[in-house]
Amino acid sequence: MEEIDALEAERRNLLALAYRMLGTVADAEDAVQETYVRWYRLSDDARAEILNPAAWLTRVAGRICLDVLGSARKRRESYVGPWLPEPVPHSSPLVASAHLDPLDRVTLDESVSMALLVVLESLTPAERVSFVLHDVFGVPFAEIAETVGRSQDAVRQLASQARRRVRERRAGLASKQQHDAVARAFLAASTTGDLDQLVALLDPDVVLRSDGGGKMSAALRPVFGADRVSRFLLGLPRLNPHAVLTTTATTDGIALLSTREGRADSLFSLIVEGDRITEILVVRNPDKLTQWH
Repeated sequence: MEEIDALEAERRNLLALAYRMLGTVADAEDAVQETYVRWYRLSDDARAEILNPAAWLTRVAGRICLDVLGSARKRRESYVGPWLPEPVPHSSPLVASAHLDPLDRVTLDESVSMALLVVLESLTPAERVSFVLHDVFGVPFAEIAETVGRSQDAVRQLASQARRRVRERRAGLASKQQHDAVARAFLAASTTGDLDQLVALLDPDVVLRSDGGGKMSAALRPVFGADRVSRFLLGLPRLNPHAVLTTTATTDGIALLSTREGRADSLFSLIVEGDRITEILVVRNPDKLTQWH
């Protein structure tokens, strides 16, 4: 019983890890479940030879995530419209973890921000797995090498490449205080329908991506440019007149949550650089809003 309790205690850490690798809660849950299935399929003798079950579970979960990422791009070719990572509230248990977080690593809450998750989507599967395991969860390169099936030097290079991309993204982002000020101004302009004020908050090259997953109406292609994006946004109330727009806390800072009859309808995550919004990520797929109900 103690062994089972100790193993189950690792489930939260594994879910946190798998979510950062895969970008959706459902995929993370499936990967963790498969990890435990493989553990319990081992013979008693095989389990007895494993000196550190938690490390074994982490390696296996990483391997499963690597395999899932390898097939994800092909699966997303049939996805309806743009695919976005699943956002989670700042209060979600997926944000935190029992693992300590050294200051020289990406913080656990920052690693589930939409700004960073979008960057992770641009990495190769091996880069993403190496970066999450090492820079977020502090797994030694020797163990990551076993997971990825490459040498330690190769894994260091993979993590370094990913780290460089992440640093570039982080360097351009506004502070939380700046972000939240812009987000509140964005809400005010959107609520009052002030086109000029809304355009002033948007970078001239702003892009809006909307993920409905074929289950909710959404723009099937990205919308580019301050004028087109602002007009698209101001047209939304006519399409969904009963929606209520409020601010909500995320690891990026303030986001806008649209609810209808008390249920989450859309989440607008804002990427802010300086005093302008450069990206708007709209998640409408109900499968990716389960954490917000």
